[in-house]
Amino acid sequence: MTGTTSGTGRIVVGVDGSEPAQRALRWALRQAQLTGARVQAVTAWEVPLYYGMSPTLDVDLSEQTRKILHDAVAEAVEDTRVDVEIEQHAVHNDPARTLINAAIGAELLVVGTRGHGGFTGALMGSVAQKCTHFAACPIVVVPSERK
Repeated sequence: MTGTTSGTGRIVVGVDGSEPAQRALRWALRQAQLTGARVQAVTAWEVPLYYGMSPTLDVDLSEQTRKILHDAVAEAVEDTRVDVEIEQHAVHNDPARTLINAAIGAELLVVGTRGHGGFTGALMGSVAQKCTHFAACPIVVVPSERK
C-alpha cells in the first residue's frame, strides 16, 4: 500500500494478527501520519522446537503468514484512515531477532504487549521483552486495552 505521505523516517511495527499487535499497528500508522514517516510492517514465524525432539515438520507457512500480515494491514488502514507508505515483510525467522534487525536505523520500533503464543497473564510477551532489551532505536510497547 502506498499513500501520498513520503517522509524519510521509518517506523517498524511487529504484526502477528493478534489484537495487541493490531493496536500497535494502528498506533504506528497514526504516528507515521503525524511525522511523515513510512511504516514497515513485519511478521515472522518459525516452527517451535520442543525439548528432545527435532523438527520433523516440513511446513512452509509463508503464504499463510503473508495473508495474515496483508489482512492485518488492510484492517488497520481501514480503521485509522491514514495515508502513509507501508511496506510489508513476512520472514521465516525468530520474531524477536527479525524485529530487532529490522529496526536498525529506524526512528522507532512498535510492538504490542503480547501476541500469539505466550502466557495470557503475562504483562509483556517474550518478543516485546527481547525487543525492549536489544533494539537499537527507541521502542514503544502499546498496552492492551483495559477490561
